[in-house]
Amino acid sequence: MGRVIGMILLGAGAFLVALAGLVRFQVADRLIAAPVDQYSITKLSAQDARYFSKQDLKVMNGDLDITVTTRGDVAGSKADDVVWDQFTSVTDVTNDRPRFDMSEFRSAFNKYTGTAVNCCGASIDKEPVSLAGQIYLFPFGAEKKTYQVFNSSAGKAFDASFDGEDTIDGLAVYRYVQQVPPTKTQTLTAPASAMGMDETGDVQVERWYDGTSTYWVEPVSGIPVKQEHRRHEVLKTADGVERKPALIATAVYTPETVADLVKQADDTRRQIGLVQTVIPVVLLVVGLLAMIVGIVLIFRNPPRGRRGSATAS
Repeated sequence: MGRVIGMILLGAGAFLVALAGLVRFQVADRLIAAPVDQYSITKLSAQDARYFSKQDLKVMNGDLDITVTTRGDVAGSKADDVVWDQFTSVTDVTNDRPRFDMSEFRSAFNKYTGTAVNCCGASIDKEPVSLAGQIYLFPFGAEKKTYQVFNSSAGKAFDASFDGEDTIDGLAVYRYVQQVPPTKTQTLTAPASAMGMDETGDVQVERWYDGTSTYWVEPVSGIPVKQEHRRHEVLKTADGVERKPALIATAVYTPETVADLVKQADDTRRQIGLVQTVIPVVLLVVGLLAMIVGIVLIFRNPPRGRRGSATAS
């Protein structure tokens, strides 16, 4: 009986050891993925902002509340690619201008790496766009290096360079900084008088954006738990002369949003650690112990034909 139990333990142990490797190197990588059915509301604030009001045809000063709603398109997602739709609205709380600016961003990205995928009607304000770089998330297991990150304001991807380690609400994070050079984002018409010009009628105006974006990323989950966007947008006429500020502001996640994202990132980090480390290690240790006990039982209980036999005198 002891030999039979030993063989069972040896086989079970070998199975658990193999399962540990399978969970660590194959199953874990498939379980750790961005959700297809994402739904979240993110809030930012920008104090003492300056922007050109289309409603008032003049530059306004005020505090801004920014609400970003992100919803996963389950039907539009396919295989390893997920599709998220994002709607952003900006309210001037100082001058009572609700939702004076609104924008839409539809994107697709690989749910395992967070990198852009050009499919599924990717667009900015309904205009098709070519995506590149990281979209919403940094890679799982983010490293201390430079990543290309898509900037939806400029409609392009730019380098986000590792800028050091930090702590946000007790959570260890990596900080990445992205510098966006002056980039033309829009061509429109506006009254010449509103641009401070002596001409009559409308003139062609170009909107130019440059800025600095800072991301505080929990590296295991790849989730940015805090973001700060220093925006410098101006209106230029065709002669290249800067006429008015379009939007000059520093927008940062609200403390409530940061707290929610820190909790989400910490929970995700723990789940990843469980799948990548704890479960494989437990399976490996239990499997090795079972194999050792099995081998001992087998050697202590050799087959009957090999046991020593008594001889009659």
